[in-house]
Amino acid sequence: MPFPYPAPSNDFLCDHARLLRTSYRHLTGRDLTDPGVDDREAARRLFEAPFALLSHTADPDPILAYGNRRVLDLFELDWEQLTRMPSRLTAEAPDREERARLLAQVTAHGFIDHYSGVRVSSSGRRFRIDGAVVWNLIDQEGRHRGQAATFASVQPLA
Repeated sequence: MPFPYPAPSNDFLCDHARLLRTSYRHLTGRDLTDPGVDDREAARRLFEAPFALLSHTADPDPILAYGNRRVLDLFELDWEQLTRMPSRLTAEAPDREERARLLAQVTAHGFIDHYSGVRVSSSGRRFRIDGAVVWNLIDQEGRHRGQAATFASVQPLA
């Protein structure tokens, strides 16, 4: 079941944002946002951040579970479309094998830094992402809950 659209009424999905933040911090030693703010404010800041932040489920064919406003804009999706989309569809068919290898590396090693690749929006607009960090989402009980990625560098492709 997809998450509801992040909004003040649901604290911008602060439980999921906390999972994104704590997993990122644990695996990379860095913070996605100011660690001094409370969970609700951190969730709001992440949803409205100028960088892309997205995650997918741990299913065999993972479905996107979260994307901030930047992701919704880049992939030209609304929230319902995003949270029903298999994450493999963010890459064009020829690039999906490379993407699968990348995700297998993340599963094995916890995270990767400085990933680059080509992605495609729902309208077919292609863009290159650079400097992406991709990491495993691990809950407090140590269960694998999916994977997430963040990136700031986006270059449109012809």
